[in-house]
Amino acid sequence: MTQQVFFKDLGQMPYKEAWDYQESLMQQNLQVKAELREREKKIQSLADSNEFVADIDLVPSTTHHLLFVEHPPVYTLGKSGDASHILINEQTRLQKGIEYYPTNRGGDITFHGPQQIVGYPILDLEKFETDIGKYLRNLEEVIILTLADYGLKGERSKGETGVWLDPGIRGKERKICAMGVRCSRWITMHGFALNVNTDLNYFNFIIPCGIQNKQVTSLQKELGREVDFEEAKERVKKNFEKVFGVELK
Repeated sequence: MTQQVFFKDLGQMPYKEAWDYQESLMQQNLQVKAELREREKKIQSLADSNEFVADIDLVPSTTHHLLFVEHPPVYTLGKSGDASHILINEQTRLQKGIEYYPTNRGGDITFHGPQQIVGYPILDLEKFETDIGKYLRNLEEVIILTLADYGLKGERSKGETGVWLDPGIRGKERKICAMGVRCSRWITMHGFALNVNTDLNYFNFIIPCGIQNKQVTSLQKELGREVDFEEAKERVKKNFEKVFGVELK
């Protein structure tokens, strides 16, 4: 049976508020897993003592979610990142109206802002594949298919997570989608950030993802026109369903 993923578009929401919401969904799933572990122990104990086991079908289940959100300007730093990759001081950052949060995701520094599709999948990978590398490749594939819908060839760059244009042409490498995730007991959170009509000037004040001498781009820049933001969301949703083999509800 096709797995169901509950989709919610949070609209414009401050970073910390969305982070807290993700965390609550993850914790709900972790609680379910804890209950399942206790149940399995109890069932095993009863089986070992040859006692009757009732209601074994009444088992709680984890729930998949996909959140879309647009953040006000914010820099976020992954747990293995380097804060020196922010190239402006705190006073200048605040004057520009940019928030900053060290986070518990993987990866380094990145920017989130208006007209960027930020996707946060909260999935139980035990219902898919318990392979975080495969999970990241699948997220990349969602974006690669979405770029193909616009006639662009998105690709992977060896040793670098995310989706790029011309990653193999020195001096022309352009990152269009950053990724960074967290996984606890195979429950995921955080995710991807696809630049649609994003103001790329914000990236000038950081070393994006800690990668020197490579550009950042957007759908708008590549296509030479403003892209319908809602249409882009729908294309990402369609491709998410296709790659993960799920149904968004």
